[in-house]
Order: sequence, then C-alpha cells, then structure tokens
Amino acid sequence: MIKTTLIILIIFSIEMLPQTDGRFQIARLKYNGGGDWYNDPSAEVNLLNFLKANTNLKVKAEYTFVDISTDEIFSHPFLFMTGHGNVVFSDDQAVRLRKYLESGGFLYIDDDYGLDKAIRREMKKVFPDKNFVELPFSDELYNILYSFPSGPPKTHEHNGKPPQGFGIFIDKRLAVYYTYESNPSDGWADPEVHNDPESKRQEALRFGANLVLYTLSN
Repeated sequence: MIKTTLIILIIFSIEMLPQTDGRFQIARLKYNGGGDWYNDPSAEVNLLNFLKANTNLKVKAEYTFVDISTDEIFSHPFLFMTGHGNVVFSDDQAVRLRKYLESGGFLYIDDDYGLDKAIRREMKKVFPDKNFVELPFSDELYNILYSFPSGPPKTHEHNGKPPQGFGIFIDKRLAVYYTYESNPSDGWADPEVHNDPESKRQEALRFGANLVLYTLSN
C-alpha cells in the first residue's frame, strides 16, 4: 500500500516538472575531457520502457542529451552521466551544474570503468565543501520498490571490487548519486551490446527503477 501510494504521488510530481508534455525523461549529460559520454544510447530508453511496463509513471522513452555548457540542463529533473576515462568541467560548467543541483535537479553518475578518479576530482570543482559519502544498505533508495539488501548490484566485474553507491547531499536531499564497481547502466543497454544474462539485465533495470522513483519522491 505504501509503495502504491508513493507511485501515485510521484506521478503528480512529474506533472509539475518543467518538461514539454509532463512525461518523465532521462537526459544524458554531455561533458568535455575525452570520456565517451555518449556510449550505450539504448540504456535510458530501455529503463524508461521498463518503468512504463512496471509502474504507472508517464515516461517519454526517447534518447536525449544535454550539453553541460548550456542552460538546457535546467529543463530536465534527472541527468545521467557515464563513460570511460577523463572528465573535465570548466569553471563556468561547474558553477552551472552546482546551480542546477541546488535548484532541485538530480545527477546520476555511473562509472563505466576508469571514470572514478576524474569524477571525484571534477565534483570537487562543483562542491569544494562536500565529499561523496557511501549510502548505507538500509537507505530507502535500496528498498523503495525492489529490494537490494546489499546495495547496488554488481552488473559487470571490472576490478572485482564490491559495488558501492555514493551520494552528495544538499541539506538532506540526495542531489548526486554515484555507482562505482557496479555499472547497472550497462545492464540497461540492449541485450546484444554486452551479452549480459537476462537475470543481470532485469536486476539492473529494477535497480534503475528504484533510483528513478527515489529521486522523484525526494
């Protein structure tokens, strides 16, 4: 009953969001530095279709991206950032991203392998006074619809380290969520892209659904 009520409240909140037709859409964040921000464009579309099939959310299951250098980021409540390798934020971009996050926007970052050092360095430009903190497994994010008692799933092995989920909070609101050694967004991609077992893909999609619902309810 609680989860059903929550979804109804989220639907109402989506209708208030500054998007063109009231449907929820994930926007890929284009950044500088050489990292492949554009990889696996099917990921968001498949997650949105999963949400459409398994919740009552109104979604726009189309791929879109926004450039961090533009004010277009303010038209999207949920930004998604991924890739391999380097990331560089200019001073203006860091200020713009901070303003976006302080205005109520949300950024999900998924390390697709090799992104960690750059992300931690560049997010310090955005919030010099804040650090990533690991979310406890008891956090609502891991239980809001589907249960993840051990935190984020281990979709891809990478270095074989345990998956971790980190956050940056503004007051008590989770404004940035970062998955490391987890890589669920690879599990959202079309099956033939990474040849993941269907069980891994479903696990990753369920985790993504949790993340979206949690974000919209907070």
